[in-house]
Amino acid sequence: MNVATPSVEVTGDDGSVRLAGEWTLAGLQGRLPSLRQRLTRASAGARTWDLSGVQRLDTLGASVLWRTWGERLPETLIADEALRGMFAAVSVLGPRPPAAPDRASIPGRIAGLGRRGLGALSQMLGVVGVLGQAALDLVHLARRPQDAPLRELSANLYKTGVSALPITALVGFLIGIVLSYLSALQLKNFGADVFIIDILGIGITRELGPVLVAVLVAGRSGSAMTAQLGVMRVTEEIDALATMGVPAGLRLVLPKVLALLITMPLLVAWTSSAAIAGGMVAAAFQLDMSFGFFLDTLPRVVPLANAWIGLAKGLAFGMTIALVACHFGLNVKPNTESLSENTTRSVVSAITLVILVDAVFAIATRNMGMPG
Repeated sequence: MNVATPSVEVTGDDGSVRLAGEWTLAGLQGRLPSLRQRLTRASAGARTWDLSGVQRLDTLGASVLWRTWGERLPETLIADEALRGMFAAVSVLGPRPPAAPDRASIPGRIAGLGRRGLGALSQMLGVVGVLGQAALDLVHLARRPQDAPLRELSANLYKTGVSALPITALVGFLIGIVLSYLSALQLKNFGADVFIIDILGIGITRELGPVLVAVLVAGRSGSAMTAQLGVMRVTEEIDALATMGVPAGLRLVLPKVLALLITMPLLVAWTSSAAIAGGMVAAAFQLDMSFGFFLDTLPRVVPLANAWIGLAKGLAFGMTIALVACHFGLNVKPNTESLSENTTRSVVSAITLVILVDAVFAIATRNMGMPG
């Protein structure tokens, strides 16, 4: 079907504007930017608009002309009642929304930074909300111990703790070997072979062990928690539980938080032990250091406070990962794209917060556990 091309023509000494053609979606397709420019130039000083040549007009064409006229009819408008009715219909659209600043401009960058800041603040408040609900659930359990979700807690203990033992031990052992090997290469140059025990003991128990476990748990258990809650949100299982009067926080969130609070310190001790064992094996091959000498020297050069700091970090990291995972899982929208997006955000946010918490620990415990 042939579509009459829309046109803009300035006629007369008074700058009258005559429109012709089909001002519809089909007629304006591919021509809208150029027609808008011509309309803007023609509207400067024009008082009369002649639409008698317009063959067809739909809401798109009417809205384009309505915006060009400053959202009001011109002083002189030559148009039939059907066209005037179309302008009356688009007049209810209201004023044009303010244009968003260009993202490449300075105002656009400032606006983008503000949006990201508000988004981060909203997420932090959501995590705090999950923490508050978990605290209220603990108060409820103190009053009614018979409501304790023991089955859910047991299942989460197995998923986050027992099933994570092989992978954490393997990664910790290999990291210990690598750290010991690289350290031995430098210490041999200065004849300071014995100090490898200090490096491995303090570095692993105080810093590397807890952070390594936190990253593994965030990527393994944290993502699984978010995905589980997200799928329940997509399939409306959480809404079904609420309809049946089953508190989702008590049955879904609290067992996950308590499970990581229990298992994370234990996993930190387990992984740190495996890493030190790997370092001891590498030291034996690289520096000819006997296992007996290594184990005898380790408690004398590494104060016990480092082990307590590592366990405390595991406790804090576990709570952080669980709260972040549950927050993003509960905020999944009923579509698969939101599920994948929130799972990714959960892992990234949990690891980022773990690093921040570790920095706070480093500042707060800078004078603790260091050999004099």
